[in-house]
Amino acid sequence: MIYLADTANIEEIKDLFNYYPMEGVTTNPTILFKEDKKLSVIIPEIQACIGNKMLHIQTISENSDDILLEAKRYRDYFDLKNNFYVKIPVTHEGYRAISMVKDAGMNVTATAIFTQQQALIAANAGADFVAPYVNRLDNISSHGIDVVSDIVKTFRLFNMTTKVLAASFKNVDQIYRVSMVGCHSVTASYEVLTSLMNHPMTDMGVMAFEKDGLHLYDVNH
Repeated sequence: MIYLADTANIEEIKDLFNYYPMEGVTTNPTILFKEDKKLSVIIPEIQACIGNKMLHIQTISENSDDILLEAKRYRDYFDLKNNFYVKIPVTHEGYRAISMVKDAGMNVTATAIFTQQQALIAANAGADFVAPYVNRLDNISSHGIDVVSDIVKTFRLFNMTTKVLAASFKNVDQIYRVSMVGCHSVTASYEVLTSLMNHPMTDMGVMAFEKDGLHLYDVNH
């Protein structure tokens, strides 16, 4: 399973990519709103941090023809290569746009997915990734982990190459559970990712090692 950062905060991205094996960054209008920076400013800053790792940028157009034009505009403006993934919500127009963007030679992440059928249809349209929202499903008394599991099983059943990029996490346990049902990738906030990769017992163990070994490790030169 691969890990992506669901943030546009530059300091968070720098920290994550400096210390952890991150594979990319995902953004959406809400994430960008939190940083209060224009797209023309924030995307180059993110590119400088992540190099050729995956960059997922969400479109905001409603019409499929406009979604395609928007995707092309970002690709050309930011000189994006094969690491660029166009995030397209699975609306009525979005499904059509997925095929159109793929035909134009760009990668697609189908987002705002809440059911197994939405994911399957997006995959049939050509999506490279589908992004089911785990915690948002849990918040409406549904079962986000089960939906991810059903999507993974469906893709295996039909030998589909589309990958599952689970999103919307509140805690580490949710990421643990999607990993155990075979989810291919996750994108999460800085807070959840750092909690995932650390543990207080590890810190305590390291402190004990340092204390016990301080007077024994005498090879300094």
